[in-house]
Amino acid sequence: MSQESGDAEALLPLTPAVFQILLALSDGERHGYAIMREVEASTQGQLRIGPGTLYRSIKQMLAQGLIAETEERPDPALDDERRRYYRLTDFGQRVAAAEARRLARLVAQARQRHLLDIPGFDPGFDPGFDPGFDPGLGGA
Repeated sequence: MSQESGDAEALLPLTPAVFQILLALSDGERHGYAIMREVEASTQGQLRIGPGTLYRSIKQMLAQGLIAETEERPDPALDDERRRYYRLTDFGQRVAAAEARRLARLVAQARQRHLLDIPGFDPGFDPGFDPGFDPGLGGA
């Protein structure tokens, strides 16, 4: 049952796999294998989604209205016609943004409690990391 007109917050928290799939699709449509490659690259190998997890997640996300299969296909001469391409829906965008805000609030709490003040702590693989970032509590 699609929740596309529903409350994005009702689906939170997302699993890491679902959130990463939404992030991978936020740049544009992709086929399954490209999603797996993007997740692995964007997490610097910290998260690898196998085909079973990917397609189980995709099936669930299609049913929830987070993603949709695209109708348009690349030129058949340039692509395998058996590939299915997926795109983020407006509802999927709202859910991804809500999850990002939820995670930002958790990181802000960890920072307030000095859990990130660990010698040698590397904030990760985000070159745009801003230790003064305030995620706010408002929603978009």
